[in-house]
Amino acid sequence: MTDTHTTKTSLEPIPPLDLKAQWLSIKNEISAAISAVVESQQFILGPQVQALEEEVAQYCGTKFAVGVASGTDALILALHAAGVRSGDEVLMPTFSFIATADSVSLLGAIPVFVDIDPSTFAIDPAQLESKITPRTRAIMPVHLYGHPADMDPINSIAHRHNLKVIEDNAQSIGAKYKHRKTGCLGDIGCISFFPSKNLGAYGDGGMIVTNSEAYSKHLRVLRNHGSPKKYYATEQGWNSRLDEIQAAILRVKLRHLDNWGAARRKNASSYSQLLNAVPGVATPVEAPWAEHVYHQYTIRVRNRDRIQSVLAEQGIGATVYYPTPMHLQPIFARLGYHEGDLPQAEQAAKEVLSLPIYAELTSEQIHRVVAAIAAVVR
Repeated sequence: MTDTHTTKTSLEPIPPLDLKAQWLSIKNEISAAISAVVESQQFILGPQVQALEEEVAQYCGTKFAVGVASGTDALILALHAAGVRSGDEVLMPTFSFIATADSVSLLGAIPVFVDIDPSTFAIDPAQLESKITPRTRAIMPVHLYGHPADMDPINSIAHRHNLKVIEDNAQSIGAKYKHRKTGCLGDIGCISFFPSKNLGAYGDGGMIVTNSEAYSKHLRVLRNHGSPKKYYATEQGWNSRLDEIQAAILRVKLRHLDNWGAARRKNASSYSQLLNAVPGVATPVEAPWAEHVYHQYTIRVRNRDRIQSVLAEQGIGATVYYPTPMHLQPIFARLGYHEGDLPQAEQAAKEVLSLPIYAELTSEQIHRVVAAIAAVVR
């Protein structure tokens, strides 16, 4: 017992994400970028934000991009710009981070939860039309874990019913759907730069991308207190501006994003090759029309909590995203959902486990994670 305990605690931890290892590879570039902003003394809506907006728009394949203070703000402002108001309904998957639904309820609108495709964890397009009512204004697909939602049928349904499509692309910048980047596939796309994202800032930040000049202009007003020019407000707006230092950091990181993404995909492939030989473990699916960027590498296992506990004992950080679907969250109890209403999402919430995944993850670390899982399963 003592020897085993000593072995476990002496192992080097494997965190879910190693941001320090990423920083060490680019610290000189980052330091120079931050110093340049401080030297310029321009901190809000300056040349770094403008340049990042242009670069992200080009990267995502859209005409316009608007930097905002967070991924959640990106969703809120996008919904408002798309005409969602109090009492309106927005269809979304129930299996996502709470911000997806919060952005709707903060506007006084009503999130309408839809079950997921169990293979991709994204909203199931086949279940959308049954949820549409005269109050429905938009569909908000979530490209979860780095895998795109199936956008063609979603857009087709939206077009038939005159609905807007707002992509929650918080986790999937760089992912592809039929050779097109996520974020450019609906009316508006919303990106998060939370530090843990594939393209993460050193604080909060977000961006909205669109091909609509009208939306772009309106969003720039909304993010700046509803003011098209200084000290002249035409509507209720927000104080939601991406700052210059974060933009400068993100510009550095954007140059590395595709290389980091390729390394994540390689590590995911190594995981899958090893885990496919372990009974009872379902590895992530990549649909034929998709290119996954593996913001998370998420397996499904029946004895999830036991495996997570054993991994933690061995210093391996594995995380559950998400243990409670949004339709069962206390904040939305007033909407009247019950356990069993959306069974695919509820089952996924009991089985999903996200393993450490990042560009700097080593083959040795991957083998250690898989060995620990295999030991529990067997």
